Amino acid sequence: MTQSALKTWFETARPKTLPLALAIIFTGSAVAYWFGSFDWQITLLCLLTATLLQILSNFANDYGDFQKGSDTVERIGPLRGIQKGNMTEGQLRNGLIVTIILILISGFALLATAYQSLQDLIVFITLGIASIVAAIAYTVGKKPYGYLGLGDIFVFLFFGLLAVAGTYYLQAHSMNWTVFLPAGACGFLSTAVLNINNMRDIEQDKKAGKHTLVVRLGAEKSRVYHCLLLTSGVLCYALFSAINVDSRWGFLFILAVPLLVKHAGFVYKTKEPILLRPMLAQMSLLALLTNVLFSLGLVLAK
Repeated sequence: MTQSALKTWFETARPKTLPLALAIIFTGSAVAYWFGSFDWQITLLCLLTATLLQILSNFANDYGDFQKGSDTVERIGPLRGIQKGNMTEGQLRNGLIVTIILILISGFALLATAYQSLQDLIVFITLGIASIVAAIAYTVGKKPYGYLGLGDIFVFLFFGLLAVAGTYYLQAHSMNWTVFLPAGACGFLSTAVLNINNMRDIEQDKKAGKHTLVVRLGAEKSRVYHCLLLTSGVLCYALFSAINVDSRWGFLFILAVPLLVKHAGFVYKTKEPILLRPMLAQMSLLALLTNVLFSLGLVLAK
């Protein structure tokens, strides 16, 4: 494989999206650590599986949008390898297949390490298959849910509730209801990243018939929705720490709040989609920072 081909695959994997996916797993593991159930082997396998799932989602997103003509030279976001003509549809499809195989290998290694009962095995095989299907079905297929305005729900579930609670359960083999608070926080912040992406691409999505939640709500309500997502994420983290953590370290994530407020203010006031282009990377970094500070706070508070 040439250096140019490697660069194309690297760009298609969207490495800038991976740290946030990893931070979500760290959050689940930090909660497990706080409750005395941390397992480093399970954490590493969760990180590997989550990384591969994020790459699969990115590949599938490009593949599905290319098939439907959603990604054109008119889009505000960066052009991908398949749009530039640097890879073919068949090559990207093969990349999807290889990534799915790697996920299955990683997932089964994770289950072999973590499971303690037949129920564990059945539940997590089901969730693993659902995660693969959800990653692909966002833009691929006759009725992709991303084109129906359901992307936000699936991101909240799979990059929030299931990712954090699942990582915790694989280590603790029990469930504390308060785990769903940081899980919800991760879900809200991850959904905010998707929302910025869709706000940026609102005009192109309208033309392509991609009815994202932003297209359905309209630009003005989407800006309000974005602020609500950020507020909900912070409140979920604050409530978890107020209930469980008797140390100031549990509120370390508050250091990110001024940055979140500044970001929310800019998004709320900005009406030109093209001006939101740098906000996507900023939102990803802010979500990453908030998750890392929360996780670090739990470790220091222990």
